[in-house]
Amino acid sequence: MKLHVSAALSPLHSCLLGLMLLTSSSVHFGSAMEVTVSPDVIGLNGTSAKLSCTFNSCYDVNEKRFSLNWTYAECSNCTQDVLVQFWQKVIIPRDDRFAGRVEWSGNLKRNDVSITIHDIQLSDEGFYNCSVLNPPDRHNGWGIIHLQVVTEVPPERDSTVAVIIGASVGGFLAVTILVLVIVKCVRRKKKQDHHSEDQKTEEEGKTDGEGNQEEDEKQH
Repeated sequence: MKLHVSAALSPLHSCLLGLMLLTSSSVHFGSAMEVTVSPDVIGLNGTSAKLSCTFNSCYDVNEKRFSLNWTYAECSNCTQDVLVQFWQKVIIPRDDRFAGRVEWSGNLKRNDVSITIHDIQLSDEGFYNCSVLNPPDRHNGWGIIHLQVVTEVPPERDSTVAVIIGASVGGFLAVTILVLVIVKCVRRKKKQDHHSEDQKTEEEGKTDGEGNQEEDEKQH
């Protein structure tokens, strides 16, 4: 769930609006702080993966007081390693695991604190925690992203054969229906013609009978 607040709204109104909306699995609240993340991210081994994280606060962001922590853990109960921090500026600590592969992709003016991990490896799988504190909010907001790394992209289903089969079956059914309609029309036409001939014969018989009766009356 992502919230879109008009720029015309004050921070207080934005806060009240955010508190009125229902939460979801991708939205986490810490007091008045709200953090929105994509809870599950799948990345291809050797490529880049963006971990999106945005926040909403009752107060304007003051870079001198604002703080951010991105941490990584292999499991939900494992020790957390710091990836990115913000304390008056973006700080990317040196880490052997992610050395030179972590990039700041956020924009604090837009309440965006996303990061990107380049050349992701299978060993990068795990849980990434985005924790934000924007004083005078007293409690931080946080969101957890589970990153899964795959070695190959699942092949797309080739629908060409299905389309050909569907078109063939549809064409066959159309021809069959057309033939049945023509046969039905021909039979109906023949039936009407036969009925007309019988009616004509019957009328001719009646005419002949009436003529013979008149001739007999004249003879008598």
